[in-house]
Amino acid sequence: MIQALTLAIGDLADARILRILLVSLLITLLIFVGVGVLAGFLLDGADPCGWLLDDSCALDASASGFGALLLTLLSIWFLFPAIAIGVISGFVDRIAEAVERRHYPEALAKARPMGLAGGAWLGLRSSARLILYNLVALPFYILLIVTGIGPLILFVAVNGLALGRDLGEMVAARHGDRAARILWLDRTKGQRALMGIIVTGIFLVPFVNLLAPVLGAAMATHLYQRRRA
Repeated sequence: MIQALTLAIGDLADARILRILLVSLLITLLIFVGVGVLAGFLLDGADPCGWLLDDSCALDASASGFGALLLTLLSIWFLFPAIAIGVISGFVDRIAEAVERRHYPEALAKARPMGLAGGAWLGLRSSARLILYNLVALPFYILLIVTGIGPLILFVAVNGLALGRDLGEMVAARHGDRAARILWLDRTKGQRALMGIIVTGIFLVPFVNLLAPVLGAAMATHLYQRRRA
């Protein structure tokens, strides 16, 4: 797995992958700007004490602006992996092609691109799954706050397992028949889980996390080609 990560980092020097990185980051940024604008619109002028049954609440309407900012920041932290993976799914074909052209030319010759529709469908499923898993885990995140590191460990576990599964599926969809893909996915559960945990860990590092979706797709390509059935 370390070798797959090392190779994926080296692939960032590929001009084609750099272009994909920049475009995907721009799309992701625009999505989160939209989230921020929507939060500001919904909370504009809202009474920050409206949900409290206490007339002594000292917060004024300006607190709603702070609430919008806080909600946006929390949304970015909570949704970034899901949104970023959903966006990068539209580029998985191109990332995998660049990696295979550089390292696995024979595999590239036999690859069957998913196309935009196929990638978008897998990405939509992945994003929905990540959001659902994190919503289910949300009460446990809150309960574990008292432990200090508990929410972080749970976040890595929940998102790592999901990302390992989804990145593997996206890359495997380019090769072989359905039976061969299912066999590969079954044989590499542990390795894909470890890959997902590594990618989730990268998501937690400020600024470096911007590279996580592309690194994850490149890592999954290397893992598939080196562990294919």
